[in-house]
Amino acid sequence: MSYDSVNYEDVEPAAPGMHFLRDALDAEQVGVTVLDADEGWSGLEHDHAEDGQEEVYVLVEGSATVTVEGEAVSMEAGDVLRIDPEATRSIDVEEESQFVLVGAP
Repeated sequence: MSYDSVNYEDVEPAAPGMHFLRDALDAEQVGVTVLDADEGWSGLEHDHAEDGQEEVYVLVEGSATVTVEGEAVSMEAGDVLRIDPEATRSIDVEEESQFVLVGAP
């Protein structure tokens, strides 16, 4: 078969509201995560310098602030943000929000 399909809600969350879809989609080159975050949710600061993974954050619903290298980037529904692998980043959700997070080397 030349494609894989999954409903993210059918994938066991790796953490509250975080559905990692790489394995469910049998993806080898790209990681995809759907994040359903409650108001006040905060993610851990991290980077991907070691694995070289560039990330793209798509805010589908809600509002949030993504801090990249100490700079606060406000996001509203429909905003898209690309982050270099070496840059530190964290997400702080201001209201119930949904992100699609995509990463690949």
